[in-house]
Amino acid sequence: MQRPKKMWGVNVTLFVLGSFLAVTGLINAWVLPHGYEAKGSVLVDIRHALTGLHEWAGILFIIAVGIHLVLHSTYIRKNMETFGWIRWIKP
Repeated sequence: MQRPKKMWGVNVTLFVLGSFLAVTGLINAWVLPHGYEAKGSVLVDIRHALTGLHEWAGILFIIAVGIHLVLHSTYIRKNMETFGWIRWIKP
């Protein structure tokens, strides 16, 4: 696969995962009841399931950010050299 297509795919993946993280985090924080408010209802199960999904999406997001940085490593290195931040690192 060509590099621009990989970059585009990783960027779309990051957007989707970031949006999913934002939605699940907001739902858990503001919509679903906390602690004793739920009183054993099905909302507790939904909250726990969403929390698990949120955690796994976070792990996938971190992996995708790592891939994103690797794909953009040339650009990052060039800018670091331009600003003199990596004088001690040999190319």
